[in-house]
This record gives sequence, structure tokens and C-alpha cells, in this order.
Amino acid sequence: MTTDPPPRILPCGDSAVTIEFGDTVDAALNDRVLALDAALAAAPFSGFVEAVPTYRSLMVHYDPVTIGFDAVADLLLDLAASAPALPAGGRRWRIPVVYGGAFGIDLEDVAKRHGLTADEVVARHVAGDYRVYMIGFLPGFSYLGGLDQSIATPRRDDPRLVTPPGTISIGGVQAAVQCLAAPSGWHLLGRTPVRTYQPGRDPVFLLAPGDRVMFHRIDEADWATLDAAAEAGEPVAE
Repeated sequence: MTTDPPPRILPCGDSAVTIEFGDTVDAALNDRVLALDAALAAAPFSGFVEAVPTYRSLMVHYDPVTIGFDAVADLLLDLAASAPALPAGGRRWRIPVVYGGAFGIDLEDVAKRHGLTADEVVARHVAGDYRVYMIGFLPGFSYLGGLDQSIATPRRDDPRLVTPPGTISIGGVQAAVQCLAAPSGWHLLGRTPVRTYQPGRDPVFLLAPGDRVMFHRIDEADWATLDAAAEAGEPVAE
């Protein structure tokens, strides 16, 4: 019989602690992170402020006037050992993407790097069954695992100061859905009209850790209609 390794507790200043479950990008580790996050949300301890899930760890912010580090650490270790597993699967999303050209200015370079055509890169990208591991960096920026290793590409040596909203990109073994315009060292394969973050919409955040994502290719001619629908608050993603 195998058992999970015990998590590691790391202090983060005087009002936060990280509980770390491992050091790899792994769905089972991420499941443990999300189970603990859900358990805290269901029964927060006195002094709990918020929790931030990542690939393999959970950062927990607390009020140090109400509770101390040692007590928080003990609570988290006990809860991690007893937190029930979450239901398998999560939600599934199908996200439209315009690939290449002005919408994906790195597609051709990525293809050349791997000895593929642009269409072959797109085919391998849309064939993936991706998992949302975490949301971070920017509101709605979704970090995805499940990229086909044959198109995994190290990040750019010269990051761009601005990349457009809706960018669909890859960096190393990761894929991403970017919502807002921002700097990036990732490779831009395409863009989606989907807003993963939209204030005033319910829900504000479309994707959540544990969700599954698939991409499908659309024509540039479809962009304006779908973009207008997304701006009006429609999810556009199926």
C-alpha cells in the first residue's frame, strides 16, 4: 500500500503560511490542494482570511492577532489529512480560438522550431484535454496542464511588454488562457473572444481550478460576432 507524502509547512511573513504537497505538476497533488481549499471554504477557522491554490500548494492568509503560526500549521496539517476528496471531473469547457496570423503571431515560429507545419501545431493543440491547475498572475489568467509534449516550447528570451487580451499561449510544458492585456514571455498561438474574467458578469470568473478545457479552431470571420457576444456578457465558451 502506498501513502501520500506528508505536506510541508512554510511560513510566509507574519500573516500567511503555505502548505506544500509536492514539487511537480501533477493532477493528484493538485487534487489534494483543491480538497484542502474546499474544506477551508466550508469550515474556516477563526482568523482565516483567504486561501490561494496553486499547482502543488495552498497559501493561507490569516489574522495574526486572532491566531498564531503554530496553531494555523497544526490546523492545516490535520485538515489536509482528513479533507474529503472532491468529486472527479470538474466542469468541462470548449473554448473557440482563432489561430495564427495577427491573432497568433508566434504560431509559425513554434512550428518551425519543432519541424511541423502551423496546421500540425494547431491540430496538436486542439487535441489536448487540459486541466485548469490554478488562476493567477492576472485576474482570470488560467494555467493549464496537458499540453502535447511534442509542441512544448521554452519561454521567449525576450518577453513582450504587451500581449493582447484573450491570448492563447504556451510556455514550457504549460498552456494558458489570458484574459487581460499584459506582458508575457509565452508564445502566442491564437486568441479567444472568451472572457475568463469579466466584472459585472455572473460569474465574474469563468474557469476555476479543477475544470477541464478543450479548444476548437474558428475562422477569423467569426471573431467579431463572438467578441461582441462575449463583451455583452455571454460566456461564448460551451
